[in-house]
Amino acid sequence: MRIRSARRSDLPLLQDIERAAGEPFRALGMAFVADDDPPPLDLLESYRLAGRCWVATDPLSATGDRPLGYVLVDPVDDALHIEQVSVDPAVARRGIGRDLIAHLAALAATRGMAALTLTTFTDVPWNAPYYARIGFRVLTERELTEGLRAIRAEEAQHGLDRWPRVCMRRELAPVVRPSGATGTVRIPRMPDTSGAPDTSGAVAVSGGT
Repeated sequence: MRIRSARRSDLPLLQDIERAAGEPFRALGMAFVADDDPPPLDLLESYRLAGRCWVATDPLSATGDRPLGYVLVDPVDDALHIEQVSVDPAVARRGIGRDLIAHLAALAATRGMAALTLTTFTDVPWNAPYYARIGFRVLTERELTEGLRAIRAEEAQHGLDRWPRVCMRRELAPVVRPSGATGTVRIPRMPDTSGAPDTSGAVAVSGGT
């Protein structure tokens, strides 16, 4: 599996992944989630330009470099917050989500961040129970940071609080720095590490999450 930064040409494919990943919610009586529109292209492009969108591909398979899953992240308080992680159900149970999250954990640790955070549905098997298995723990109400409270409030406005949701956090081991190095590094923009030149240029974005 290869994890690389998203390219502009990937973005419509990420929308397709998001639509497919939403369908299993329908069987749980969560049609509202299944029918939710994928992130618009301008929002995906804003994450891509900021260096905060990664995709997983399998170069050795028939799909080649086509994205099979993706993540969007935001720096929130002392953590790297996983805004979205989605995997095409056609390639489920191959560890793609786990690989994407492991990539984020390594990246965030090198940038001096203390943890990964996310919000998720409590009772959906591939949500909170899955994240608990890979090292996340549920935060109590008193543990929520200002940034996480703001995210939860926005989710409530979007109607997601009609089903139980929680904030979860996975602590990161600090990176051992060379002797003489001091301080932590906070980089709101994460550089493109795909190795592929990008000549697409910028487009206007609406922002928001």
